[in-house]
Amino acid sequence: MRRITISVDDSLAVQFDELIARHGYENRSEAFRDLVRHRLAQEHKTAPLASHCIASLSYVYNHHERELASRLAALHHDHHDLCVSSMQVYMDHDDCLQTLALRGPYKDVAAFADSLVAQSGVRHGNIHIVAVEVARPSPSEHRHQHFHSRT
Repeated sequence: MRRITISVDDSLAVQFDELIARHGYENRSEAFRDLVRHRLAQEHKTAPLASHCIASLSYVYNHHERELASRLAALHHDHHDLCVSSMQVYMDHDDCLQTLALRGPYKDVAAFADSLVAQSGVRHGNIHIVAVEVARPSPSEHRHQHFHSRT
């Protein structure tokens, strides 16, 4: 492990200490490492090298809205190659929370998520994407066709 020293103004130091307290970090170093990892992951997603990803997409919708549930189900089926799993939570008489686990090419996953959240009647859509490397197994390792991902 390497030690680095940084200087920040007093106001930023106070805000950083408040963030540490709010999120329960044990020390400044762990909080700083977490912030750097988060920023690097964000940049990796936008880099040309980020070809594949895993993601969780969550959104709220009113299941009484005209044909919305049918449109959403059709979109899920049309993108079955990206949808790994889904879970639906009935929030009240009208509203549902849908969470999807997605996997595939970054551009395809992002476009699919955008198309779902853009549907009229969908509210509070949010996606969390993690870029992954795809390792292609050699024929001697596996007899069936699939890919492994590493974060």
